[in-house]
Amino acid sequence: MNTGFAALLDHAAPRSAGDTVLALNEQQTQALLAQDPIWLIIVKVVALFAIGVVLTLFMINWERKVVGRMQHRPGPNRVGPNGWLQSLADGLKLAFKEDIMPVTADKVVFFLAPVVSCIPAFVAFSVIPFGPEVSIFGHHTVLQLADLPVGVLVTLACSSIGVYGIVLSGWASGSPYPLLSALRSAAQVISYEIAMGLSIVAVILYSGTLSTAGIVNAQEGGWYIWLLLPSFVVFCISMVGETNRAPFDLPEAESELVGGFHTEYSSLKFALFFLAEYVNMVTVSAMGTTLFLGGWRAPWPLSLWAGANEGWWPMVWFIGKMLVFLFVFIWLRGTLPRLRYDQFMRLGWKGLVPASLLWILMIFAIRTWRTSGGGSGGTALVVIGVVVVAALIFAFLVPDQRRPEPPEVEVASDFPVPPLDLAVPSQPRHRLRTATPNRNGPLGGAASGEAALAGSAAPTGPTTPAQGGSDDA
Repeated sequence: MNTGFAALLDHAAPRSAGDTVLALNEQQTQALLAQDPIWLIIVKVVALFAIGVVLTLFMINWERKVVGRMQHRPGPNRVGPNGWLQSLADGLKLAFKEDIMPVTADKVVFFLAPVVSCIPAFVAFSVIPFGPEVSIFGHHTVLQLADLPVGVLVTLACSSIGVYGIVLSGWASGSPYPLLSALRSAAQVISYEIAMGLSIVAVILYSGTLSTAGIVNAQEGGWYIWLLLPSFVVFCISMVGETNRAPFDLPEAESELVGGFHTEYSSLKFALFFLAEYVNMVTVSAMGTTLFLGGWRAPWPLSLWAGANEGWWPMVWFIGKMLVFLFVFIWLRGTLPRLRYDQFMRLGWKGLVPASLLWILMIFAIRTWRTSGGGSGGTALVVIGVVVVAALIFAFLVPDQRRPEPPEVEVASDFPVPPLDLAVPSQPRHRLRTATPNRNGPLGGAASGEAALAGSAAPTGPTTPAQGGSDDA
């Protein structure tokens, strides 16, 4: 299978002088990393861990400030200068909170779940290139911990493994709401992991490599965001769903699932889940920067400066591009409401996946056309591609047949609710009757009835003295 995929890449991306230069640069990067001494590897590991933790503390505070600004309130402004140490104070407070474990919980799995969720987020940092060749204490190296030939797949694998921590935490809590949240998260990651992987295929076809450093070198002539804009859009939507962030934060829907998969967690275990979420945001932002925004290469017009892509400056450009992605995360949380679960899954399976497949077929047809020089073979492939695209459009993008709407169900509640078709009857007019007492018999039924009829038939008007006398007689 690997051989066939490599042959596909070789066919889709023909070897030229530029490809040879890229291969030499990739080999040079791997050679420099292979010569790193053990102390330099330890320095890089500590630096990556520090970057992840510091960016997490910064992101929590930045998010609260930006959302507060959107809602016309100040946000954190008490701890530290202008409130920028509030997240650090919250982290220290969490460390001294009481660690509560439910009686029905699986103690071993309950303890390991936050660790399983947090570690892969940091491992994905190891293949991200932060800059070119630099000198650290007189030793020449690149700002990257490891450059693997399958670096992109390592990042995808780490993001997939992280969901195991969420699933295990929901199962080990011994509570129904965390378990429902864990099942939601598993379905969500599977759905959007497919769309994210398909969005990366076009980048691999054009760069001809799975190495992250090789992809950055391939963007020396231009960023892939302009060339592969549909792939970039699919990747951005998928990375929001992959990290369980708003408006796709359905595993943590407090209106449905109390607190989500971490309902039963407290103290440092809860802090680890929080750390894993924000480190995953930083990781996918770094991956998007590497794949589509040129990595550590300077943006225009800074790229006109000869020294913009040399030394330590590229790391500044890389972090700046990452902050743009992270701001989009905050922006989405402050503006968009949470989607329903059926809408969310429909977007992934009926929107992103078919669109990615269509785009990949188009890319492959264009690359084949260019490779064959526009001959008859390329024309046949283009025709086949158009037919397949039309079939996929008909199969996936045509809306489903509308089904008859079910009958309306009356509102059910614990309180007495009147029916929806209730009509208030008209009030009958009351008839005034004057009854006279009967003195001629014990029952007086007939006499009283005759008196009532006589009284009703009597003319209305002022009573004369004669009438009054006749009554007394």
